[in-house]
Amino acid sequence: MRIALDTNILAYAEGLGDKARCTKARALIERLPVESVVLPAQTLGELFRVLTAKAKRKPALARAAILGWADSFEVADSSWTAFQSALDLSADHQLQIWDALILAVAAGNRCRMLLSEDFQDGFTWSGVTVVNPFASPEHPLLASLGGV
Repeated sequence: MRIALDTNILAYAEGLGDKARCTKARALIERLPVESVVLPAQTLGELFRVLTAKAKRKPALARAAILGWADSFEVADSSWTAFQSALDLSADHQLQIWDALILAVAAGNRCRMLLSEDFQDGFTWSGVTVVNPFASPEHPLLASLGGV
């Protein structure tokens, strides 16, 4: 199963946020099969902004973190087709355009799940189900990964 990660999951893994979420995000990412993880490029751009603006990291350190994520997992580019889908998602489901773009890129890259706490848990579009890994009870798709 292909799994996309949203910016908030990466930000927690970088240590931004409460200790419980940071610990859970790191443990989750470590247990995901590397070959199954997709990072929409949009998430890396947003993470750079979060690391430099909110965490006050120097741009060179933020860049190093972003490149480290890109070295670890497949990065999926945004396309005009994905952007058109994002426009539809925004108009039809009242999603923020950049969140919609992440979902559209996940769908375009055959992801089955998008791990995020920024969407409605369980929202499914074009074969991608949004799963909040911090929600309780655990979503069945996440549980199906076994021990994550």
